[in-house]
Amino acid sequence: MTLQDIKLRFGIIGNNPLLERSIEIARQVAPTDLNVLINGESGTGKEVFPQIIHQNSSRKHGQYIAVNCGAIPEGTIDSELFGHEKGSFTGAHEARKGYFEVADGGTIFLDEVGELPLTTQARLLRVLESGEYIRVGSSKVQKTNVRVVAATNINFNLAIEKGKFREDLYYRLNTVPINLPPLRERKDDIYLLFRKFSSDFATKYRMPAVKLSPEAEQALINYYWPGNIRQLKNITEQISIIEKEREITLNSLLQYLPNYHTNTLPAITTNLSGQSGAANEMNERDLLYKVLFDMKKDLNDLKKVVHDIVKVGGNTLGNLPSDDLQTIDRLYNTEHHFPVVASSGEIQIHNPIIVKETQDGFTQPIVLEESLSLQDKEIDMIKKALKKHKGKRKYASQELGISERTLYRKINEYKIVD
Repeated sequence: MTLQDIKLRFGIIGNNPLLERSIEIARQVAPTDLNVLINGESGTGKEVFPQIIHQNSSRKHGQYIAVNCGAIPEGTIDSELFGHEKGSFTGAHEARKGYFEVADGGTIFLDEVGELPLTTQARLLRVLESGEYIRVGSSKVQKTNVRVVAATNINFNLAIEKGKFREDLYYRLNTVPINLPPLRERKDDIYLLFRKFSSDFATKYRMPAVKLSPEAEQALINYYWPGNIRQLKNITEQISIIEKEREITLNSLLQYLPNYHTNTLPAITTNLSGQSGAANEMNERDLLYKVLFDMKKDLNDLKKVVHDIVKVGGNTLGNLPSDDLQTIDRLYNTEHHFPVVASSGEIQIHNPIIVKETQDGFTQPIVLEESLSLQDKEIDMIKKALKKHKGKRKYASQELGISERTLYRKINEYKIVD
């Protein structure tokens, strides 16, 4: 069965390379008995791929059973999967076969497999390893020949780290992974899907199909689609039924797109949902932002203390006459990008200055060239503050305009001996 044949048979719309790659993997792995784990966000169409695998395998004449693990209560999940004996628990009035017994020789699709309780995960691991299971309330070991295809929208690495999913079971299920792209990564397919759903609902409700204006079409494509294909289908159905006009304008469409202006921006989420490479990149970006903000804070700390630390002719800059400050201001506002004395009185200094007394009795500010290293300047300022207050860190931190804890940290970091 070719790629196009599979698309036509299972109603898959789209030509996205990532989607076609997923279909190709499913087609290639189908003739084998390897376990398959399908990863993807909710609403991406994960339930179609187990059917592709089953119908293209030698088990296609056997049973195909889809089980939503998240919808079965924890107290009955073992009974549903592996069966139970009569009287094994309250309400067990007769023996019952489980899905693994019924689907012997066929395929079981375990949707939302990450929701399984740990005790059930242990039973499932035994089935995958040896094909053996025991009914609830029985001691007799039974055999089954079932192919397992599982799907999830959680991040298994986080689930394993938190002890919510067995690592050995994950590796058993993840023999062949299939990753489905979210709808926002299939922008060229969004309008194709809308037209398909619009045509289907027009036939279902016996009305003309809705169309989008160019502006509305662009908004549809740019939307974030947190609910993926399922959300797009639901919105198309709402528009088809509610809107009287068959050509949908931008204003009309935006009424059906929740938080459109928010969702068109990138967002960072911290949950157990599947994270792609882009999500990991955003986490690294967060770390970089934090480093930059810390650097900015250190720079602000330095700016606060410059006028108390840098001495000019034995006096701090804050004590200089206004004429001298203006002289310094003119001197620093040159093409050499020296610091500026701001109108607010805040002084930003890159190179230290001294005042030299001339023969006529006047003072002249002179710029001294020295290292532009921020670390060297910070060390120098801390040493000066400690020397001024005779090593008393409490008063030195007040002089520097930083907390005493920050001063302790920097002394240890720079190995300053006070």
